Amino acid sequence: MQYTKTKLKNGLRVITVPMKDNPTVTVLVLVETGSKYETKAKNGISHFLEHMCFKGTEMRPSAHAISAELDGLGSQSNAFTGQEYTGYYAKSDAKHFKQIFDVVSDIYLNSTFPEGEIEKEKGVIVEEINMYEDMPQRHVQDVFMELLYGNQPAGWNIAGTRENVRAMTRKDFVEYKKAHYVPKATTVIVSGKVKEADVQKEIARVFGGLKSAAKSSKVITKDIQKKPAVLVSHKKSDQTHLVLGVRSFNTHDKRNAALTVLSTVLGGGMSSRLFIKLREELGVAYYVRAMNDTYSDHGVFQISAGVSNDRVKEVVREILAECARLKTELVSKEELIKAKEYLVGNMKLELESSDAWAQFYGGQEVMRKKILGPDEIEVKIRKVTAKNIQTIAKEIFVNKNLNLALIGPFTDSNEFAPELHF
Repeated sequence: MQYTKTKLKNGLRVITVPMKDNPTVTVLVLVETGSKYETKAKNGISHFLEHMCFKGTEMRPSAHAISAELDGLGSQSNAFTGQEYTGYYAKSDAKHFKQIFDVVSDIYLNSTFPEGEIEKEKGVIVEEINMYEDMPQRHVQDVFMELLYGNQPAGWNIAGTRENVRAMTRKDFVEYKKAHYVPKATTVIVSGKVKEADVQKEIARVFGGLKSAAKSSKVITKDIQKKPAVLVSHKKSDQTHLVLGVRSFNTHDKRNAALTVLSTVLGGGMSSRLFIKLREELGVAYYVRAMNDTYSDHGVFQISAGVSNDRVKEVVREILAECARLKTELVSKEELIKAKEYLVGNMKLELESSDAWAQFYGGQEVMRKKILGPDEIEVKIRKVTAKNIQTIAKEIFVNKNLNLALIGPFTDSNEFAPELHF
């Protein structure tokens, strides 16, 4: 899918993805700020601010006014906050492009942060934190990031702490938004059945008059490890959820294509090595998956699974054995072809909607990467060789880089330390 990229004088970037055969349109605004841009005392403010942007603007004075207008268009809308960027979007029938553009841009530009709504939303976010802590399959990811990065932004919970949330004020939101929601940190993506001329007209009308301002920076992540590490979060449960991982590479690293194929060989799909081993042969897990997660200045390769409490150590040993095998044995031609077809096929399946295309191009842009189309990504994947995979495996699968996070009925992290070796 072809796209065009333009840049306003104030630094705001615009990506248009025309899709003449798609009946929908998506408007997505991405801002280069998230939990990595926060201080410890204000950890969670990016996420809280995202919630508050839906609580009213000067033109649409309440959350109901915003949601009723979008619902009346048959629109789907939402927002999300990560470590490095925050997003706001709406998707609708293409004929409603101008109206959803107006709503999404209004939320981004003109939120009023009513005092009463702030106090009510504090309770909502505290309950969101409680909800995720009651979902060990998800919460174990937070435990894993804490283990890897500790007391620095990359190791903090995106939602923040209950104490921080309860202490935040309207002044905090106004100051944070002023510092971070600036044109140079913002990308607007419009994808779907829309003409570029119409997009540029709306962009100029709404964003053209914004003044340029300096983009706020974030603290560089310290990504150093000298020995294996374990972190246990105690929870009475019938199943243990674990993440076993090693440090990898940042989002700009050329080795990521090979590492993506490696992760697919290990834990991509129901015919992957770990799925066959843990679920089909040993019957110890319902889910198991492997993935490589990249950020602007660090990366992590991880394997996650939910397993029987009494077989955790056995599962850890089996996972490490499969990782070690990639260091000594070349992946077969047949398995390599299967992994590549799985990756390419799933990428194309995921890009069937206007919102998927907006996220695909927008995500690359805000991470300050060279934007690649699906065909270019496919070329990179298909160039990966069995030797490339073996080389990467030897580089990342070393004892000192091992990390294990668990949520289950355990209290002593030292209990699992002896298992962390290849």
